[in-house]
Amino acid sequence: MNILHQETSPYLLQHANNPIWWKPWQEETLEQAMANQQLIIVSIGYAACHWCHVMEHECFENEEVASIMNAHFVSIKVDREERPDVDSIYMKALQLMTGQGGWPLNVVCLPDGRPVWGATYVNKESWCATLEQLQHLFLHDREKMVEYADKLQMGIHFAGLVEPPKPLSEGLEFTKPLLEKWEKSFDWDSGGPARAPKFMMPNNLEYLQSYAHLNNNKTLMEYVDLTMTKMAWGGLFDVVDGGFSRYAVDMRWHIPHFEKMLYDNAQLLSLYAKGYQRTKNPLYLEVVEKTIGFMEAQWLTSDHGFYASLDADSINASGILEEGAFYYWDLPELDQLLEADFDLFKTVFNINDYGHWEHNHYVFIQTQPLQEIAAQLQMEFSVLKSKLNAGLEKLKDYRANRAAPRLDNKIITSWNAMTVTAYTDVYKATGAEKYLEQAKKSMAFITTKLLDQDTLTLTRTLTTGKKIMGFLEDYAFVIKALLDLYEVTADVNYKSEASQLTAFVVDHFFNTEKHLFEYKDQADTPLIAKHYEIEDNVIPSANSVMAHNLYLLGYITDQEHLSKLAVGMLEVVWPNIDYASAFSNWLQLYTKMQHGLYLKTAAPQSELKEIHKHFAPQLYVIPNGETPEGSAFQMCNSNSCFAPTNNIQEVLKATAPQQTV
Repeated sequence: MNILHQETSPYLLQHANNPIWWKPWQEETLEQAMANQQLIIVSIGYAACHWCHVMEHECFENEEVASIMNAHFVSIKVDREERPDVDSIYMKALQLMTGQGGWPLNVVCLPDGRPVWGATYVNKESWCATLEQLQHLFLHDREKMVEYADKLQMGIHFAGLVEPPKPLSEGLEFTKPLLEKWEKSFDWDSGGPARAPKFMMPNNLEYLQSYAHLNNNKTLMEYVDLTMTKMAWGGLFDVVDGGFSRYAVDMRWHIPHFEKMLYDNAQLLSLYAKGYQRTKNPLYLEVVEKTIGFMEAQWLTSDHGFYASLDADSINASGILEEGAFYYWDLPELDQLLEADFDLFKTVFNINDYGHWEHNHYVFIQTQPLQEIAAQLQMEFSVLKSKLNAGLEKLKDYRANRAAPRLDNKIITSWNAMTVTAYTDVYKATGAEKYLEQAKKSMAFITTKLLDQDTLTLTRTLTTGKKIMGFLEDYAFVIKALLDLYEVTADVNYKSEASQLTAFVVDHFFNTEKHLFEYKDQADTPLIAKHYEIEDNVIPSANSVMAHNLYLLGYITDQEHLSKLAVGMLEVVWPNIDYASAFSNWLQLYTKMQHGLYLKTAAPQSELKEIHKHFAPQLYVIPNGETPEGSAFQMCNSNSCFAPTNNIQEVLKATAPQQTV
């Protein structure tokens, strides 16, 4: 057993019994490497990562590999969810070295931590050969390695922002060609990008949904609905138990990479809630309700936090750890469980060559609306739906007896804040008070268990016995969740906490020279380079989230300098936007700057609920807002305020999109 047994991260504990002398990322480990002049191996992953498990089994459990690593290297294991700062720096290095990224992320570094080689999954033979070559080079031609490290370090330092700031006045002319370029990559058969593997990218879809709605762009909206429908129909969404897997390995959203992550499911809850708000499509509502059911059954703690993830792998019927074993189905068990409704399930979920995965295993995939299937079968829709629901309950009960996927029981602050936002969005779309109550309880968990009220410092993760300081991402998403709750509750405490945390973040994270926030922890732990995260990935960049927060807070609190700070951030990022999908949250901010409406009101909660049920992505309701005497509502934009009114229908009319495109 190595010293990782002293850690609390489930991922690090998975490696505690490896024969390798793993150490956690900490100052004394780095000092040891410098003192002994040893190369460093930094291996980064997370508990639900399938290929991390594969490489562990092939390499890190192997005595031959251990003998090489232990003899020559200081070996460090990092949970990317605990240390996103370390992950981001070495991921940037890997992308510069190879043009690719992913996990496991393995880099070999000089004793000072600067990388000289990197890769993702590597088999045993290649891993051993590479390590021996690097050690030989380090002993006999160290100058060559140092020269390469110097050049790579310069690349890391200058990666990202390379252009001077640009005013936003040319925005409209700029965004249209970006969207036209983006549309060329759309998959018009299954939605999403026309490539595999297929990631869901909920922030991309939120932006496209908002843009299409506000500009009445029917083509873009068709693409959004196609994507959301096909994702819900594919094996990517667990129709039995709810919840989405991380991505699909094919073009049809059929075969998922079966791990389930809280950050994916939280963001997709928001997306589908807004889709339901816009369309009242029952499929979207079903996705929302099933996903919440899954999250609360598998991840919700007794004090209203949410765990991080479920593994892709679980023990199969032969007692072997296998990807997807908990989720796939075989024909005999389906026949036995579903009895008379087996043929119906075969039709709806393509239990045939189309739905076949491998080794006589099937993953459900729907290809037609249920209404069409009911018509083809000459069956009442209500009867078909009843039979499906009953059959899915049988499958759920049966599957509950299988060995469950492994749980990562870390509580991650930013992901929990995303979940608060998700519940708030579901409350807006449905009006169901239970969702608002859960949002408030989960926020109370964050502010009492993860936030030090005296120092305003956040904890990044919560596991038994260990705390890691919060990063920019944690602060950004907590502030956003507080503002989301303020909008629907009118509780000024949420606004006050958001303002206090924002002031703290500006003081501790903002770099006036870059005009951006540095991605770091509050303690400013030194790394090999500073990192300014601007690209929106599956999780939007922390800088783009903070820019949204600042822009909104400026209007809520009448502090114009905050909104100007956000505009300045966008002007810094603007000339560096080369591909829209990597900057969709920034483009969403620009859309708000164009179309943003702020409704000042002191109306009762019942009227606010009516307003929130309507899809208006450009609108933020400022409860307790001052309106002219005798009026309940006053709408404003960034330039002026409109005539006050007591008529809620006039408010809703004002939020309707312009019929322009």
